[in-house]
Amino acid sequence: MVVDAVITWVDGNDPAHKAKMENYLENKKSINSKSVRMRYDQVDEVEFAVKSILQYAKFVRNIFIVTDNQIPEFLIDKEKAKREYPTVFIVDHKIIFEGYSQYLPTFNCLSIESLLHKIPNISEHFLYLNDDFFLVNETKIDDFFNEGKPVIRGFWTKFYEDIWYKKLQKKFYDILGKNKKTNVWGFKKGQQNIAKILGFKKYVRLDHTIAPLRKSTYDNFYKEYPEILDLNIKHRFRHPEQYTNQSLANHLEIQNDNYILKEDYQLVYFQNYKKPFWWIKNGFKRAERDKNKLFLCLQSLDQCPEDKLTYIKNWLSNKYD
Repeated sequence: MVVDAVITWVDGNDPAHKAKMENYLENKKSINSKSVRMRYDQVDEVEFAVKSILQYAKFVRNIFIVTDNQIPEFLIDKEKAKREYPTVFIVDHKIIFEGYSQYLPTFNCLSIESLLHKIPNISEHFLYLNDDFFLVNETKIDDFFNEGKPVIRGFWTKFYEDIWYKKLQKKFYDILGKNKKTNVWGFKKGQQNIAKILGFKKYVRLDHTIAPLRKSTYDNFYKEYPEILDLNIKHRFRHPEQYTNQSLANHLEIQNDNYILKEDYQLVYFQNYKKPFWWIKNGFKRAERDKNKLFLCLQSLDQCPEDKLTYIKNWLSNKYD
């Protein structure tokens, strides 16, 4: 089986990218807010994401980095990149948005993820990861595709409106006039959105792990339902009606009984860097020690304090160099 990998990446620190984004923001002052910066800023972690695939998923044929007229620092030297990373390729948004150029530029990962299957020459079976996902132990194809079936890591759970404390929370926010808090996009809400569209009564909840996907799953579905693709790619910024692309693929595979469900994320996940140093170090020790753990996610690493960021980047460098 041929398997490729796809990483979406943006350098939000790039002044040209900031200027482009500012043209489309309703509140232009928000461009420097924490909520915006944490979604677009980076600290060159994509280099280690690539290296982790090369080191721990040797079966991967090509790695495609999808971006907007940018090149990661470690690939800028073309001769060095060709020599050290011959299977890593940059794919511009213009390529995958061919036929949908009216929606460019986009600053919305949900829109971009919806068109990854249009990468030229991408394999039928491919892996998708964000630039803050890393493999921490040796993997094989069967960890992602078992006899061609995608291995879905997650578990069945209720929609928010069927959970008593979520219903209570919504009523509470409505009383306080804070209903905007319940009308925003979220990773779990995006999964629920598409499960409802597809007619499910509950959904398989995913986490921040590498997603095994099939090109034909998207091709066949969007050929029949182009309006659902349009729903997801028309927004330049995240919108509450959008869905999580990986969840679409997973629920389609479930409908076709073409999946393996694994109720173990095999994940070490970091999001809060305000926790003490010992807690962070223990997390990395767990990733090293537990061979069942395959994935590491370092979300919003750009928000990490300098001393802890230095420790983390040293760990990544020692792990993958």
